[in-house]
Amino acid sequence: MRTAEAVGLRPGRYSTPDLHRPFRGIRSVEVPTTFHDFVDCYVPRLKPAQRFGGMTAARDWGLPMPTKWTSKEPLDIFVPWSGAPPKTPGVRGRRMREDRAETRTLRGHPVIDPVAALFTCAATLTVTQAVIVLDALLTTASNYPDLGPGRPLSTRSEITRRLEEWERFRGRATIRAALPQARELVESPKETETRLLLIDSGLPEPVVQHEVWVDGQFLGRTDLAYPEWKIAFEYEGDGHRTDKDQWRKDIQRQRCLESAGWIVIRLTQADLDEPELLIARVRSAIASRSK
Repeated sequence: MRTAEAVGLRPGRYSTPDLHRPFRGIRSVEVPTTFHDFVDCYVPRLKPAQRFGGMTAARDWGLPMPTKWTSKEPLDIFVPWSGAPPKTPGVRGRRMREDRAETRTLRGHPVIDPVAALFTCAATLTVTQAVIVLDALLTTASNYPDLGPGRPLSTRSEITRRLEEWERFRGRATIRAALPQARELVESPKETETRLLLIDSGLPEPVVQHEVWVDGQFLGRTDLAYPEWKIAFEYEGDGHRTDKDQWRKDIQRQRCLESAGWIVIRLTQADLDEPELLIARVRSAIASRSK
């Protein structure tokens, strides 16, 4: 109430029924509907040395988490080891040693660094899910969807060092198992899913973001490829379908590759949901090159 009066709201306005109450002591003119709306609403409640962590920090950095955000998901608020975690409804308070994570600023609020964000929700991830997140942390691609500022967000050596510094924590074994499978050049979570699907099906690991050159001419860069068999994989997300320019470039690149003798396998989410036909098609393509 004191803050409301300090910014010029008339007495009593703070308690009027038309204002929304996303958190105790917070009033909002509009109903918060997005993840960032809820984060912004809670910022005024943050006390010194408190910061967003865990799943909240991971989503804030744009890391590809396996579950979609819902308004029922509590915000993770981290406090120093000697502090008292908040117990406000809609919030999950957690203690953390201050030296375990750097404090960064995103959109004007404090959040733990992206590696610490991964470590603090590692217990909720499978190894495959952890590889997907690690690929996002390591990527240098500027077009990786929804990822926070800066590329890369981390490096393999930094993550390895932090694993040793943190020693024991829930989910550490998952991260240790996932890190050797992570790759630096990935451009989307679906590329990671496709790569891991091929490997898990007993096929060789494809090359990430393979560039195809013929007689000194650059024909294109494929999402994944088996260069020795001239087989390329292209994942078609919604952006490829709705962006006319992107769709035309994709068709042109496919024609160039096929003219150079490449087999181009285009796939969508339906292939990842029911991969048997895709794997059979890949095996058939490999067999055709082995004759």
